[in-house]
Amino acid sequence: MTDDVRNIVLGVIAAGISAALGWAARTYLWRRRLRRKQAFFGLPGNSECLLVVNRDAGGDGAVHRHDVFALLELSALIKDCSAHAQIVSPDTAQQGFGERTEFCVGGPVSNRRMAAHLHSLLPGVKVNTEPEPGPDRGAFQIGTERYRAEKGIVEHVLLARLTAGQEARPVFLFCGQQAITNQAASRYLARNYEKLSRKHGNNTFCLLLKVVNSQAYGPDVVELVADVTRAAQTPVPAQRTSHRASS
Repeated sequence: MTDDVRNIVLGVIAAGISAALGWAARTYLWRRRLRRKQAFFGLPGNSECLLVVNRDAGGDGAVHRHDVFALLELSALIKDCSAHAQIVSPDTAQQGFGERTEFCVGGPVSNRRMAAHLHSLLPGVKVNTEPEPGPDRGAFQIGTERYRAEKGIVEHVLLARLTAGQEARPVFLFCGQQAITNQAASRYLARNYEKLSRKHGNNTFCLLLKVVNSQAYGPDVVELVADVTRAAQTPVPAQRTSHRASS
């Protein structure tokens, strides 16, 4: 074998080894990222989860189109984790908390299960459910602060990841003042889950998000107002509540 042939063979071998090492490294990083994503969402491979969606009050039992879009955002996340989803209505979702990962979409008026989660897990959150028009209709009270909605201008949504222990599967809440804010929260989660995972790990958190000018920008312009985890989990005596508009 001449020196030229030997150099060519060695070059091919070196290139093959380099390609194999690169493939192995990329595969390792992809699998590690997938495991972290599955752990954050509580969705190991081939597991099952629930998508609990509310009904549009004016749609004869139909799901609001923005909530459908929210389900599509969440379905993509679930598929990426190699898990499977079952879509159910609040009336049929009668399992305990923590048995399967749950994504609960909608406000407490149209989603009984959301109302139960808020009452049991986030007692510091109160939602004005009065049907009469007024500035406080649909307002959030979190601790001692009140956040009103200006439809199409400024609307709020709670995005929460709640757990009952290290071994329990999480429940994710998307509780908005309008249906479009539920879609905004699901999109925010899809875009920022890695950042949220780094900050919160697999622990409980509750974030208050603000959707800005949805009549012009739809669900795309979302701002983080505050991490309200502590206030949302702490019941507030009625005499300590104050009434303040936030935007």
